[in-house]
Amino acid sequence: MAIVDRWLLPDGVEDVLPPQARELEAVRRRFLDLFEAWGYDYVIPPMIEYLESLLTGTGRDLDIKTFKVVDLMTGRTMGVRADITPQVARIDAHSLNQDGLVRLCYAGTVMQSRPDTMLSSRTPLSVGAEMFGETSVKADVEIVSLMVESLRSLGFSPVHLDLGDVAIFRQLLGSLSLADGEQEQLFEAVQRKATAEVRELCETLELSHQATRLLVELPGLSGDKDVLSRALDLFSDMPGVVASIGNLSQVASTLEERFSDLDIYFDLSELRGYAYHTGIVFAAYVNGVSDVVAKGGRYDHIGEVFGRSKRGATGFSVDVRRVAEAANVELPSKPTVRVVGIPEGQDGSLWEKMQQLRGEGYVVLESGSSNDHDYELIYQDGNWQLVQGEK
Repeated sequence: MAIVDRWLLPDGVEDVLPPQARELEAVRRRFLDLFEAWGYDYVIPPMIEYLESLLTGTGRDLDIKTFKVVDLMTGRTMGVRADITPQVARIDAHSLNQDGLVRLCYAGTVMQSRPDTMLSSRTPLSVGAEMFGETSVKADVEIVSLMVESLRSLGFSPVHLDLGDVAIFRQLLGSLSLADGEQEQLFEAVQRKATAEVRELCETLELSHQATRLLVELPGLSGDKDVLSRALDLFSDMPGVVASIGNLSQVASTLEERFSDLDIYFDLSELRGYAYHTGIVFAAYVNGVSDVVAKGGRYDHIGEVFGRSKRGATGFSVDVRRVAEAANVELPSKPTVRVVGIPEGQDGSLWEKMQQLRGEGYVVLESGSSNDHDYELIYQDGNWQLVQGEK
């Protein structure tokens, strides 16, 4: 390997340098402070754990994204987390194992063997909040509200919100007698909104006229709130789907009352995270960023594999780097002081003065010869004094 190659990082993996690192930390801290004000307790899951636990209930997509290694102590396969949500679900179900409602939040780097898009980082900084033990629409409203407020706290306005519910498609498939492979074919076609392909598949599978009509029209159920009225008419004979649509309507109405600058778009065939989501799903976009900056949804069944049946779960995560780059976070500027000369015998008094200045908010440079400073600290007339620098 050439010497120059030793410093290269893999595609999608990069250092975070000043001042961006400080900006990311400021955004991370702002989010966590906001989550705390909403009652969410901070947890720090490990970067790596056994693969069975890490991928439980998450489906094939996360499996593909997860780096895998062998634990030399046990011989078992371990995974480097590509998503923190399953870890937080494990913490709720096993480590805490509490009854009633639990609110948890987290912040940490994840590692992905494949990025979400060609230009995405494979080591994004993810911050999120999860709520366990509540299945009501109030929980859905709270978690989406917190996601929106997180973005608004950085000055984003308007926030563009996509709302959907994977339970609609789940219930529609559940009413049909289809093999797993056939369901997968329909899922992929609906996800791509390929209505002609959906119709062709329905004919091949010899589905009823009514089932075919519902599946073909589902990808077109996207747009403003009128979509919900159309969907209610279309699925009027399916009480479970009607209830899901009603839940979406209630969530949207409450959000509109809370946030006057919220732009809501409905997509009832949005199947993001279908492998583990069980109900409402949502994603947020902001001006200046083409990709999703925050996303989440309800995933009530994930706790079952950890021994917690019938336990509601919903949450979201935010890509900190994406929002920080678009938010132009203003960082407080601290005046810089450089120490100029140390008279013999004044080391102790200098230390006390430097600590005092740092406590007052100054950045004190004890060594070096940089001219980029606001003040100089000099010993004059028996005291340490600040004088104008050369910045």
